[in-house]
Amino acid sequence: MIGVTYVVWMDGWQLQCCGDAFAVGDRVTWSLREASDTTWLEAALGPDRARSVTHDEDHHTDGPDSTASTRGRVTSIERGYCRYAPTSQDPRVLMPVPGTALIDRVSRADGWEPEVDGRMFNGYLITLDVDPAALG
Repeated sequence: MIGVTYVVWMDGWQLQCCGDAFAVGDRVTWSLREASDTTWLEAALGPDRARSVTHDEDHHTDGPDSTASTRGRVTSIERGYCRYAPTSQDPRVLMPVPGTALIDRVSRADGWEPEVDGRMFNGYLITLDVDPAALG
């Protein structure tokens, strides 16, 4: 069986909260679900990059939305940044500003990335070669 490649979005706070740092080449086991919040991703990453995301990683999914563990090898890691601004509906709520995305490639992820050029770190785009046996 030929392996499958996923593009996984991992929120920075997920890794900060209870994830383990990882690097290109590492074998990982994560809880993945099909990509869900495409509207937020489009604003935070830009429409083209957002459309490339196939799955979200979530350490906290439980109950009916929970997913089986997926095993694979990390083949690339990119950090996502953007600027934030208050929404018109509620100035206390900050949302990504479309068109301000900055994405760069790194070899390791630990969840603690510095602000870059006035842009806040959001999370990681990870290319994951999924183990064929993990696909059932």
